[in-house]
Amino acid sequence: MTAIFYARVSTTEQTLDHQVEQARAAGFEINEVIADHGVSGVKHRLIDRPEGRRLYDKLRHGDELIIRWVDRLGRDYDDVTDAIRHFIRTGVTVRTVISNMTFDGVTTDPVQMAVRDAMVAFLAATAQAQAEATKSAQRAGIDAAKGDQRKYPGRKPSFDREMVNTVCDLFNLGNGTSAVANLTGLSRQAVLRIRDDRSGVEQALQRWGM
Repeated sequence: MTAIFYARVSTTEQTLDHQVEQARAAGFEINEVIADHGVSGVKHRLIDRPEGRRLYDKLRHGDELIIRWVDRLGRDYDDVTDAIRHFIRTGVTVRTVISNMTFDGVTTDPVQMAVRDAMVAFLAATAQAQAEATKSAQRAGIDAAKGDQRKYPGRKPSFDREMVNTVCDLFNLGNGTSAVANLTGLSRQAVLRIRDDRSGVEQALQRWGM
């Protein structure tokens, strides 16, 4: 069995080393790392990315595909669900670093298969919704930052955009404030700010060039 960690690194604050370290710290054993750099997940399907295409060629029955979160696998709901179901059909186990979720084709029970597929669909839908919310907040933050360039940028945030996305993902999975704070190492105040004031958070990130 080969365990491949796949990463999509699309922004300057997202580093490959950080993502791999996060996965290994969570207990994942990784044999190989494959990453696409400077590729937008909004514009490119997994199979259309240079390194994403390699996953379809390399992964075999019994292998593991490890990803930070399901949004690494596609542009939207259809792309994510298609990719995960493809790998499941070929006998590949898909695992996420966030919440340590596992999707495989081991079960043949139709009810369990339906539950698995429903969970895949739910996570793909929330990932797309989160991506759309992030884009909207980024646009608002950019506009506000442009009109506020001469002012003191304020206190530097204790989080970057990657951490903001992680916090939102954890809340979408139903985690409480204390749990999210413990999982990310952020204060409860910071976690609540990210949850309740996305526009303000994006403005702060823009002002600090993060």
